[in-house]
Amino acid sequence: MLRTTLAAGALAAALLVPTAAPVPARADTGGTGDAIPALTDARGRTLTLRGWNLADKSHRGDQALSGITEKHFRDMRAQGFGFARLLVFWDDLEPTPGRYSQDYLRKIERVLDWAEKYDVKVVLDAHQDVFGPAFGSRGIPEWATRTDGLPFTPHPDDWFSQYFEPAVQRAFTHLYEDADLQRAQARMWRVLAERFRDHPAVLGYDPINEPMGEMREGEDLPTAARRIEREQLTPMYNRLADAIRAADRDGWVFVEPTPIVGEGVPTGLGRIDDPKIVYAPHFYNTGMEAGADYDPSAGWIESYEAAVTQYPKEYKVPVVVGEWGPLNNSLPNMNRFYREAMASLGRYGSGWAGWEWCYGGGYCAVDGDGSFRTNKELTAEPYAEAVAGTVRASSYDSAAGVYRLEYDAGRRGSRVTELSLPPGAWQVATRGRAIVLRPSLGRALVLATPGAHVTVTVTASR
Repeated sequence: MLRTTLAAGALAAALLVPTAAPVPARADTGGTGDAIPALTDARGRTLTLRGWNLADKSHRGDQALSGITEKHFRDMRAQGFGFARLLVFWDDLEPTPGRYSQDYLRKIERVLDWAEKYDVKVVLDAHQDVFGPAFGSRGIPEWATRTDGLPFTPHPDDWFSQYFEPAVQRAFTHLYEDADLQRAQARMWRVLAERFRDHPAVLGYDPINEPMGEMREGEDLPTAARRIEREQLTPMYNRLADAIRAADRDGWVFVEPTPIVGEGVPTGLGRIDDPKIVYAPHFYNTGMEAGADYDPSAGWIESYEAAVTQYPKEYKVPVVVGEWGPLNNSLPNMNRFYREAMASLGRYGSGWAGWEWCYGGGYCAVDGDGSFRTNKELTAEPYAEAVAGTVRASSYDSAAGVYRLEYDAGRRGSRVTELSLPPGAWQVATRGRAIVLRPSLGRALVLATPGAHVTVTVTASR
């Protein structure tokens, strides 16, 4: 994730782009947006994903993934979240070339079994931070790191700036362009897809977290980002989608632009020739990542929304934001930020994963006793996890505590729409040829007559 000041003045200046005109407020369309298609499940239902990243960067080898427990899934589901982006590391999976750790695969499977138990859908994210262990982080193995002897100077107080060290930038170039590393990365993904293609919890695969690359002399950062996305990331994603598809025909492939999209820079990614692609940008603001408060007058959310919707509209793919959430949640304007961010995410996306579900301070969603940290509770809303039909409108009025969903029930396939309800007392009512079932606390099912126009209203009891 993007956790830094991006402190250098020249770098910050390079990120400045014109602010887009404000985007008019409109109802959440349940992930369809203006010409943006919805994410769907195997039964053709329209999905909305809401959840959190699950990360254990501290443990590796025999202790890998030990920081993620069944409690994470139980607590997430209890708050209404049915989605997790699970961080996995290539350096743990393939510590030496061609030798894949069966123990690590078993550890991943154990985590996925917990997800299945609590009905949480999972995307496997091949995570990298500052490329990998060669630079004191996690991700691409040292044996796959080539620097041509270029220098690397650590910047422990300015994490993201390390991406601009010559050795790190050159390592990305070799990963993208060296034929043997291309094959190794594709084999790694085929191993993962073959192992987990039939696991009920697995929704899809995120081939690489926050990819970066090598700037050329004379380029500013937005120009470099668009070139890297066009010339290096696009062919890489096509290669990796092919590798995944050789093992798993059904899983979604989540493709990320560079993190520069967070500054309102439209991506340069091209077409990925696969029928199940999801655009998966991250939603971070440089100033807020450095500890600043949200500035509503800056137009950042509007600029970001205008930028990230261009690619899915052009290539007709769903959007799921893979990471978001500021460090300092209790600053004066953060309540407004969460309300406006949730409204924006609902306008165009099929869902999101916040950073991160952990117990404590910093970016953690909840504190040590499992209570939401300040303003994080605003992420827990009623929503339709799966709609058996075509969504016409969907919106949540947080002030009134009222969620409304309108949809046309499908004439074939599943008739069951699933609603997720956060803790509390909720009344669920329908209009149209449909009935409400309450299978368990925090969940409601709507069973509709094929072809019916259904309105669902969920109201908080006062």
